[in-house]
Amino acid sequence: MDPVKKSLISLHITVMLLGGTALFSQLIPLDSIDITFGRSFFACLLLFAVAAFSGEGLRLNSNKDYFIAFGLGIIMAVHWVSYFMAMQLSSVSVGIIALFTFPVITVFLEPYFEKTCVLWQDIVSALVVLLGIALIVPDVSLDNDVTLGVIVGILSAFLYAIRNLWHRNYFSHYSGAKAMAWQTLIICPTLVFFVSDDLVLIDTNTLWLLVALGTFFTAVPHAMVASSLKHLRAKTFSLVACMQPFYAILFAIILINEQPTWQTLVGGLLVISAAVYETINTHRENQKVKQCS
Repeated sequence: MDPVKKSLISLHITVMLLGGTALFSQLIPLDSIDITFGRSFFACLLLFAVAAFSGEGLRLNSNKDYFIAFGLGIIMAVHWVSYFMAMQLSSVSVGIIALFTFPVITVFLEPYFEKTCVLWQDIVSALVVLLGIALIVPDVSLDNDVTLGVIVGILSAFLYAIRNLWHRNYFSHYSGAKAMAWQTLIICPTLVFFVSDDLVLIDTNTLWLLVALGTFFTAVPHAMVASSLKHLRAKTFSLVACMQPFYAILFAIILINEQPTWQTLVGGLLVISAAVYETINTHRENQKVKQCS
C-alpha cells in the first residue's frame, strides 16, 4: 500500500480511538476524577514501555524540561477531569462539541505565547462558535445540567488550548508517546488524594474498561501519531483531528443509544466548521511566515 494512504488510514484510526474516549464517561460507573486516574495509570505504563523500547529513552534533556512536564501534567489532569465531567453532566455529544471550541480559544490565547495577532476573521469564527454554543444551551441557568456541562466543557477546552500552546512552544522536541508518558506520570500523584473509595472497590468489568481506556484508547493513539506524521502534512493531521467530534457522536448514537437534539447537531456543525476554518487559516498564516523568512 502507498505510504501516504497507509498513514492516512492510520491517522483516521487514531482519531477514531481518541473520539471513542468520550464513551467511557458513560460506560464506566465512576466519577470523572476516578476515570482520569485509572486512564492515566494504565496509559503511563504502556507509554513509558513504548518510549523505552523505541530507543528514545525515558530521561528528559534538562531540569527545565522536568518542570515543564510537571506543569503540563497538572493542566492535563484538570483538562481530563473536566472533559469527562462535562459529558457526565450533559451528554457525549454536548461535551465533545464544547471541547472543540479550543481551536478558536487557541487563536485568542496565541498572542500571549507567540508573536501573532487576532484577525477579523478570527472574531467572526468566535461569533460562529458562540452561536453554536447558544443553540446547544437549553437554559441560561446553572441549575440545568446540560448548561453546566457546556460550561465545564468550555473550561476543558480552555485548559486544552493552554496545554497545546505550552507543549508546542516548550515540549514539542519530544515524541508524542514520551511527552504523554511524562504527563500521565504527573497526573497520577496529582489525583491520587482525590480518588474515591469506589475506585478501590471496582468490579472486573470496570477494571477492564479502565485498562482499555488507558491503553487502547489513550496510549496507542498517542504512540500512533508519530508514525502517521511521517508521510502526512501537519495540516492534514489537524484537519482529520477535527473529525473527532463526528466519530464520538456517531459512536454515542450507535453504541449507547444517545439521541442528540437537532439544536445540538446544528450547534455542533457551527462549532466544528469554525474549528476547521481556524485550522486551515493557521496553517496558511504559518506558510506565509515561512515564505517571508
